Amino acid sequence: MSGSANSPGSAADMAARLKMALPAGWFADATPVLDQVLGGLGALWAALYALIGTVRRQTRIATATGAMLDIAARDYLGGRIVRRAGEADAAFSGRIRANLLTPKATRAALAAAITAETGRAPVIFEAANTGDTGGYGAGTLGYGVRGGYGSLALPYQCFVTAYRPFVAGSGASGGFGYGPGGYSTAPLAWSDLAQDVGLATDADIYAAIAHVLPVNAIAWTRLLN
Repeated sequence: MSGSANSPGSAADMAARLKMALPAGWFADATPVLDQVLGGLGALWAALYALIGTVRRQTRIATATGAMLDIAARDYLGGRIVRRAGEADAAFSGRIRANLLTPKATRAALAAAITAETGRAPVIFEAANTGDTGGYGAGTLGYGVRGGYGSLALPYQCFVTAYRPFVAGSGASGGFGYGPGGYSTAPLAWSDLAQDVGLATDADIYAAIAHVLPVNAIAWTRLLN
C-alpha cells in the first residue's frame, strides 16, 4: 500500500514508498536533499510501473493499442482485416474481435457480415428459395414490390444488394438535386469522404462477403448508396 495520499504508481507515491522503507532515526524530520534523491528514483520507478501497465494491456486485443493492435490483427486474421485510414483503436479493436469467431457459410452469416461492415442490412435473393420468389395465389407476390423470378438453374448462388455506409461527416446536409438546403441556405455543404475516417470501402464490403461464402457459392453483388 502507498501509505500516502499520492496517486498509486505516481512519482510522489514511489518516492514515499522508498522513504518508508528507510530505517527510522537515520534522518532528521526535514530532509530536502534526501527528498530530491528519492524523487529522482521515484520518477524512474513510476515510469517502469506505467510501462508494465502498458505492456499488460497489449497482451489482450480488447485493450491493445497502436501498432500492437495492428500486429494482433495480422497474427489472428492473417492481414485480412487492416486498419482503415484514420480509424481509431476502439473501432479497429471492435472489428478485429467481431471477425474472430464469426459464423460462416449460411445466409444469416452473410447478412450479419455485411451489416457489421456497413451498418446497413443487405437484401439477399435466392432464385430457388420460394420465401424470396413468392408464389402465385399465396399472397407473396407484388409486381415491383414483392417476390421475384425464380429458377432452379442457379444452384449455390444468390443475388445481394449491399448498401454503402452512411456518410457521417456531411450526413445532415442536403445533396445535389435534393434538400434540405440550397445555395446559401443551410444545411448544405461541400464535403469529402476524407471527413469520414474509418469508412468501409467497396473493397472491404466485397472482402467481407467473400470471407463468409462457402467455396462453391457465388454471390452476385451490387452496391448502392
